[in-house]
Amino acid sequence: MPEPLRGRLLVATPDLEDANFFRAVVLLLEHSAAGALGVVLNRPAMEAPVGEPLPAWAGLVSEPAVFFVGGPVQPDGAIGLARAHGDAPPAGFAPLFDDLGTVDLEHDPDTVTPRVDRVRVFVGHSGWGPGQLERELDAGGWFVVPLDASDPWTDTPGTLWRRVLRRQRGAERLFADFPLDARLN
Repeated sequence: MPEPLRGRLLVATPDLEDANFFRAVVLLLEHSAAGALGVVLNRPAMEAPVGEPLPAWAGLVSEPAVFFVGGPVQPDGAIGLARAHGDAPPAGFAPLFDDLGTVDLEHDPDTVTPRVDRVRVFVGHSGWGPGQLERELDAGGWFVVPLDASDPWTDTPGTLWRRVLRRQRGAERLFADFPLDARLN
């Protein structure tokens, strides 16, 4: 298996034909020989504010304070992505990489503050079985690029795909202005 891509971004190329991932930016939370798991950072569900079903967490949720569609897998589940500070993680926080981790949304948010200062809630997730992501990468379906610390918390998720590509130094940068429908170009 190639180097694990945990903590990196997958940016959908125009060649990726899966409608679930059209212009998606996926943060990989796990990647191993057993498969990969991530969340789509740029798919807010504008009609679903987090504060209604999870009022205790509303004060920690980053704007826009809505649920995000993390991907097509397990759409009835939720992942709370959080940013923590300090040496020891608070109860209910599972570190992933850098200052990011997941937070147990069934925990009382008072047990994680002030060491957790922001949360984003994803409904469903993106998942790949053994070798599946590698095949998609080999087929040119994804660009793999570094994560910027602000990406998971962007308040303008609709522009994230273009912004991530524009900051790249290689050929990926050229795709930032790719038209929505190349047939109309």
